[in-house]
Amino acid sequence: MNLVSAFNTPPRNAPIVCFSHLRWDFVFQRPQHLMERFSRTRDVIFFEEYIPTDHHLAYYEVHTFKGSSVKAIRPRVPHWWPESKRLQTLSDLLDQVLELARIERPVLWFYTPMMCDIASHVEAQAVVYDCMDELANFKFAPSSIREAEQRLLARADVVFTGGESLYRSRAECHKNIHCYPSSVDITHFGQARSIQRSPLDQENIPSPRLGYAGVIDERTDLGLVAEIARARPDYSFVFVGPVVKISDDDLPRAANIHFLGRKEYDELPSYMSGWDVALMPFAHNDATKFISPTKTPEYLAAGLPVVSTRITDVVASYEGLPGVFLVDGTQDFVAACDAACRIDQSTRGWLDVVDSKLRQSSWEMTFDAMEALVEEAALRELHV
Repeated sequence: MNLVSAFNTPPRNAPIVCFSHLRWDFVFQRPQHLMERFSRTRDVIFFEEYIPTDHHLAYYEVHTFKGSSVKAIRPRVPHWWPESKRLQTLSDLLDQVLELARIERPVLWFYTPMMCDIASHVEAQAVVYDCMDELANFKFAPSSIREAEQRLLARADVVFTGGESLYRSRAECHKNIHCYPSSVDITHFGQARSIQRSPLDQENIPSPRLGYAGVIDERTDLGLVAEIARARPDYSFVFVGPVVKISDDDLPRAANIHFLGRKEYDELPSYMSGWDVALMPFAHNDATKFISPTKTPEYLAAGLPVVSTRITDVVASYEGLPGVFLVDGTQDFVAACDAACRIDQSTRGWLDVVDSKLRQSSWEMTFDAMEALVEEAALRELHV
């Protein structure tokens, strides 16, 4: 499509160029929630991680999505090019995007430090680092990511973290750092409380159904999943989400374990409506040390009791809340699943307490607070 026409509406505020290691249409999470809200009043370019190509020339694609004004840029770079040439090419492609979109002095927003160098020459109204994960601890993480993060922290005007653990790990690294855990779209997931019929691929799965929605990767304790499924053959364990960085051969297989694949964000409430319990069977490893799963409040907004392993940020935020069971070990996890299945989801008592907490963590509140800090940083830069 024509990039100039894609940005033909003058922004009320500074445009944002958001650099992300995640595809815009992969799973709908923190970047999408925030950038969609920013796009209500300004242009937003979502500059994605490059894709290796067999072509002999580098190029980029502009992707648009139904119901969204965000434009995703997907660079394609020949896979055999050396790193130095690839970085320079990505920088050049970024310049082309900014020139064609007639964007000057945007807000630069980073979800990955590995893309900060391609924009090092761009004059910005403000530079934002939104640290949503400890990417250095993830499987296949680049060895240079920690050094890249130091460069990004040195340039950033404001830093956000997606959880308390991440905040504590970086609190001394920047003078303008703030913790904003991922929040919840209460209205969206609240639909699950009134939907009466499950999707077709879930409809014939026997109840009780214990479900998980999200990426299935090295953070998922697949051994635990296999053990609890074996311990409770009369329970159905439903997994909704893409399998990433692990092989399908690694997935536990049993008659009562059902992997339904990736679903659209809009479909999730209908799947959750057919569950009796929501699960977060996370492993305890380097990849989960700093996570603050957004699925916790999403499950609760759907009216589901939650059984999770004792992930640090989940314990800090939700321990003691009615309907939330935080346990480790197969035996305790199975017992917690039993107890969660006995909760009457039609009884308002425990949900009233849950809903009171959820009202304090809506995406609108989080966005408003983060937007104010970004505007404050931009004004400060303007007067330097």
